[in-house]
Amino acid sequence: MNEPDSRLVRWLLGLAVVVPAWVLIYGHLTEFANAMISLLGLTRETRLGEAVHFFFYDTPKVLLLLTAVVFVMGIIHTFVSPERTRAVLSGRRLGFGNVLAASLGIVTPFCSCSAVPLFIGFLSAGVPLGVTFSFLISAPMVNEVALALLFGMFGWKVAALYLFLGLLVAIIAGMVIGHLKMEPYLEDWVRAIQAGSAAPVDHAHLPWAERFAAGWAHVKEIVGKVWPYVLAGIALGAGIHGYVPEDFMASFMGRDVWWAVPAAVLLGVPMYSNAAGIIPVVEALIGKGAALGTVLAFMMSVIALSAPEMIILRKALKLRLIATFAGVVATGILLVGYVFNAVL
Repeated sequence: MNEPDSRLVRWLLGLAVVVPAWVLIYGHLTEFANAMISLLGLTRETRLGEAVHFFFYDTPKVLLLLTAVVFVMGIIHTFVSPERTRAVLSGRRLGFGNVLAASLGIVTPFCSCSAVPLFIGFLSAGVPLGVTFSFLISAPMVNEVALALLFGMFGWKVAALYLFLGLLVAIIAGMVIGHLKMEPYLEDWVRAIQAGSAAPVDHAHLPWAERFAAGWAHVKEIVGKVWPYVLAGIALGAGIHGYVPEDFMASFMGRDVWWAVPAAVLLGVPMYSNAAGIIPVVEALIGKGAALGTVLAFMMSVIALSAPEMIILRKALKLRLIATFAGVVATGILLVGYVFNAVL
């Protein structure tokens, strides 16, 4: 047996052990959390016990989901490289290109921290500005991690509605920006390289052992970076779950408070987190009486409209284009919040 074949066999044997273990652990998280609070001499009847139970239940749940999803997306990444994405999107017409770009945002493992290099790369390959924005809005907001965690915590109906409305925001926002002809508000150095081209890289013939290795490298890179945010988000969620009075959250983010959705969006913009870090907070807020649409609007603003991301984008965009982008996306997020509150 040659070396590539032996590597593939080792990967398959490892997965044959790890996958059933993952399923077994994921199916017994409640028992684990109960055992942990018992070891600490706590009960769920107390505020502290409920908060600690939330933490020990959600921490392994989120990290297990995150690891599995990132591993799979790392493998997909070997098929869908940034160069290939640019090649698919370049030259697409407004409308169809926006739909295609927003759809690619779901299955491409790019987060908001990659916004500037991707933005420049797309433009240099001839991707229209509005189409590029549809991708950049969709990739962090409607990504695989957000959908997996929403499905795991709230069920397929919430995840499906979030997917549909998130894509709608990305498509329409990109089309609006495209119709506004905002290209003059790119920074001069970005416009100077728009005539460049990027040659696609062919990843079609990689051995599967290398694809599995890429998936594991993706786990070490992404999970290795975000786990502190996950713990911080879950700890905040646990505190809210155990200590924040339900009446307070209902008064601020309740379904019947008309200003709750815009207030939640404004509250989310100065913050910075990813889906894995913010969704445990979402779960805790909903458990305390907050309306689902209001909390999801808060989450979307944290992920897609954070102030740190705007600071990064300032390197490539002039202030008027950044303000237009933020205004269009914020309007879409507001509508998503109100729709969720109306139908659920």
